[in-house]
Amino acid sequence: MSYPKLTDEPGAQEIASAIRAGEMSAHEAIDSAIARIEHLDVHVNAVVACDFEHAIKAARAMDGQEPRPDQPIYGVPMTVKESFDVAGLPTCWGLPEFAENIAPRDAAIVQRLKAAGAVILGKTNVPSELSDWQSFNPVYGRTNNPHDHDRSPGGSSGGAAAAVASGMVPCEFGSDIGGSIRVPAHFSGIWGHKPSWGLVSLQGHTHPLFTGQILHDTQISVAGPLARNAADLEILLRVTAQLPLQRHGKPLAQCRMLYLAEHPVSPVDTSVREPMEQAVAALERAGVTIDRNTLLLPDLTSQHSGYLKMLNIAMSGGAPGPDGAKPSAQDWFALMAQQADNEAQWAELFRTYDFVLAAPAPVLATEHSKETIFRMEVPIDGQMRRGAEGLAWSGLATFPNLPSTILPIGQSDGLPCGMQVIGPRWGDLDCIVAADAIDRSVNGSEG
Repeated sequence: MSYPKLTDEPGAQEIASAIRAGEMSAHEAIDSAIARIEHLDVHVNAVVACDFEHAIKAARAMDGQEPRPDQPIYGVPMTVKESFDVAGLPTCWGLPEFAENIAPRDAAIVQRLKAAGAVILGKTNVPSELSDWQSFNPVYGRTNNPHDHDRSPGGSSGGAAAAVASGMVPCEFGSDIGGSIRVPAHFSGIWGHKPSWGLVSLQGHTHPLFTGQILHDTQISVAGPLARNAADLEILLRVTAQLPLQRHGKPLAQCRMLYLAEHPVSPVDTSVREPMEQAVAALERAGVTIDRNTLLLPDLTSQHSGYLKMLNIAMSGGAPGPDGAKPSAQDWFALMAQQADNEAQWAELFRTYDFVLAAPAPVLATEHSKETIFRMEVPIDGQMRRGAEGLAWSGLATFPNLPSTILPIGQSDGLPCGMQVIGPRWGDLDCIVAADAIDRSVNGSEG
């Protein structure tokens, strides 16, 4: 099996190793990335708020310095999602009324990335209010999928995925509450990781309406990395995690996995289902035990209902819903209780299974539309289905606060297809390691 790759540019650790070995300087790495952005972004429109002057100055200051042991990504050029604060750059979430909202300080993950040696070149495009699987807004325009400019790179971390997939930068940082890391990785043919909730701080990732207020991390929303390989995902997670990380993994052939081919809410198109089935068959040939059903699985219809309610409340800040009803504290506590019960059911499932394999979304990269995907219909094997149904695949890991790693596994008609590798809560590194092993087994990757 294979998936379309657009670049042979080195990854983050390759660049950092080259700088440490004296094979290139930090400013050479930064200059090269800037040149790629200026050349490639004309047709993609991924990097929408640039900070090249400060990046070059920071990189030149790094030249001749000895990287510290706690700087594993020394001199690595990066961008981050527009919704994260970067001091001196606008944070508007695609909303014109906040286009001049200049961040006074860096978000927590930006601080950690810089402390680890990364050089931030700018910020990448998002949909308005981060609420679409496309990346289009009236401030910065539309981001194109670098595999097909008539299609979406995903959302809401779509600019992030497009920048990495095209080779502009080796890695990125996005956020995810409705598949916003996982769907762009899937649509764009790269790697992404949605962490366990609470592992990475979201401080400085705040709707501009609430600028200046100190807010706790939004329930079920997470921040996580995107890259072109598993090793870069791991190092980015390690330098941004605010809790200790451990590996508990075992060889792939000794794993028992559950493959969710279907969801009662959302059918999967053949273009996604066939690469998934081929990947699962390759794993079975490699000796992995894979089940296709189990009585341990929570009621996915009920889980999805609770997820949508929690998602809508979190995204709206508790504003009235479409029916005009405002959620009460009692409503929220009932959802929290349902979520806790759901978490316990998944924890019990993971006493039997090491990982759960599932589609990141029911379709491949969608064609551009003026309407948000969640308010339109998309074709699933010739039948039109509500686009919002696809959130069921995001909610699998989001509602129970589980980690999920996306790896590219194949293609259909030249468009990449990804797979979710979901694990038990706090098993983030194990998910990434397992995804890396799956990549070697399915794609024959050398890592």
